[in-house]
Amino acid sequence: MSYIDGFVVPVPAGKKEAYRKMATEMAPIFKEYGAERIVECWGDDLPVGKVNDFRTAVIATEKENVVFSWVVWPSKEARDAGNQKIMADPRMKPAGEMPFDGKRLIFGGFETLVETN
Repeated sequence: MSYIDGFVVPVPAGKKEAYRKMATEMAPIFKEYGAERIVECWGDDLPVGKVNDFRTAVIATEKENVVFSWVVWPSKEARDAGNQKIMADPRMKPAGEMPFDGKRLIFGGFETLVETN
């Protein structure tokens, strides 16, 4: 089964297109190093939770939205090897200011439990 890297990050509402541009430029690099699929989602229906929610998890302000992303890898081994190459690739260095606050990005690797096509 696939291995998934998941990400949640707050992005200023006015930087939606800058984020889309950055993600669009980086996706082919991930694919080059073995990722099978990259999905970037702009928050649209983010209910406020009683204990926690997507906005609270990344300390999003009223002027920010939340991006939920995932990368599908064929295996954890492919992900580990791919991430090493991605981090060493000079194309991954930001050309300018990042369109989000990386200190509030949350991420992790996930073993697939159930997968349907």
